[in-house]
Amino acid sequence: MAQRTEPDEPPEELVGPLERGLAVLRAVAAGPGTRQRPGDLARTTGLARSTVDRVATTLLRLGYVRAEERDLLLAPRAADLGNAYLSSTGLPEAVGPHAVALADALDESVSVAVPDGDGVRFVAQAARRRAMAISFRAGDVLPAERCAPGALFAADWADAEWETWRARHLKDPLDAAFPAVPPRTPSVSTSDANSVESDFRARADRSRMDGWAADDQLIEAGLIAVALPVRDATGAVVCAVSVVSHTSRHDIDSLADIALPPLRAAVAAMEAGLAAAPAAEREAPPAGPGAAELKEELGAGFLQSLARGLDVLCAFGAVRGPARLSELARLTGLPRATARRSLITLRHLGYVREDEDGFRVLPRVLELGHARVSGLTLVEIATPHLAELVVRVHESASVAVLDGEDIRYVARVASSRIMHIDIRVGTRLPAYATSMGRVLLGALPEEERAALLAGVTPEALTPHTVTTPEALAEAVAETARRGYGWVEQELEEGLRSLAAPVTDGRGRVVAAVNVALHAGRRSAEESLAALLPHLLGTAAAISADLAAVSRWSPVRVS
Repeated sequence: MAQRTEPDEPPEELVGPLERGLAVLRAVAAGPGTRQRPGDLARTTGLARSTVDRVATTLLRLGYVRAEERDLLLAPRAADLGNAYLSSTGLPEAVGPHAVALADALDESVSVAVPDGDGVRFVAQAARRRAMAISFRAGDVLPAERCAPGALFAADWADAEWETWRARHLKDPLDAAFPAVPPRTPSVSTSDANSVESDFRARADRSRMDGWAADDQLIEAGLIAVALPVRDATGAVVCAVSVVSHTSRHDIDSLADIALPPLRAAVAAMEAGLAAAPAAEREAPPAGPGAAELKEELGAGFLQSLARGLDVLCAFGAVRGPARLSELARLTGLPRATARRSLITLRHLGYVREDEDGFRVLPRVLELGHARVSGLTLVEIATPHLAELVVRVHESASVAVLDGEDIRYVARVASSRIMHIDIRVGTRLPAYATSMGRVLLGALPEEERAALLAGVTPEALTPHTVTTPEALAEAVAETARRGYGWVEQELEEGLRSLAAPVTDGRGRVVAAVNVALHAGRRSAEESLAALLPHLLGTAAAISADLAAVSRWSPVRVS
């Protein structure tokens, strides 16, 4: 991975729990699988098992990791750390929409990458959905010498940066520390380092003269790309935009011929967007559990200084560009001295840089799990919450999306009752007769809702089914007003269902979550009182996780 820029000796004001906590979080993110055992983390980090346990307890309560039996997994809230970097740069707003438009126009994948030490880290991807797809994720890091953006960034390197790159390459000639790319073949040895460097320097020199760079199967056979730099108002390169294709579609010359003209136009628009973006404070960072309250609850098992350091890191997302110590202290509610110690630690670890105009969060923050969690689907986000809901209420729970006039089940956890609701993922049901359908219909704009309902001919599925257009429209409107859906035996005799909306980070209803049960178990009033608080809490938890993951990356349903 990209080299750190940290001093040899730790500073006197280093916050030890923050350093150790980030080491554990980094190990969870970088592990060979999605799950890590505390014992494995102790061996990976070199920390005592008791220290790992305290860190894990803290990260669990803060929501950055979750537990399944004895395993630890990254939780969606880990995306907040990478989101802080992305928000502070202004790149997603200024560059992202133009990258998507370029991908649509060329019908090729487009990626955006930033320099990260002697590596290149992706921050955005507009990929084409094909059988032979590009699989890089926001947060993945590549060796600079093995991609087109790397040549663009290296064109401005000084001698010290080349020395750093050379030391890394000599230490890891097969690129084993870069899991996002296939390793070099074992035939590559230290004696080849000069030829690798010579080729890399030649490509950097050529990109300086030509203004663009090519990747002719440097990453893997068949994969090609052309890239242009995006500069800020001072002329400094802030990122590179690549059009990526495959040799089954183009060779490098034909790709350059068709891609460079629209790519140049897109880069000009991106640079204009960066120049126009105000360096103003953004919304406050997401509020997590109160560190002081958790410390009081858990005592020595909770590392308050770790929680405070992560709050400081997230606070960068509320400020465009460099952040002053006073700003970060105010945003986190911490004393200046406490925030300063966290910043000193983050600077030592290579996550923050101090400039004359303030502190800047660096792209290395994306290594703290962003690549993994930014690729989560709605199903992956929702399913753990459904499982927890089923444990609490002992009834089956599901998530569905609107699909035309129907709802389509996309996630489900069944209860362990002998008599339970037997519905499978993929099942489609008429939206008008289901609680989730009425939630989703109620979230539509009024004109769109009216047009959709006008095309529905409700069928009397049971004697309780609402079938008249007027009554159905009122039932949907009432669902929207009260904020949850309730259907009593309208889809099937004896079946009662309660649903709540799931929203994304922009407040749009994108799905619904429900609990279904047999109506004979208790009265309607008792069911509502017992289930609604748990259901609303689950919907809020799924929505919060979805907001974190979808902040700068689109989330697929499955």
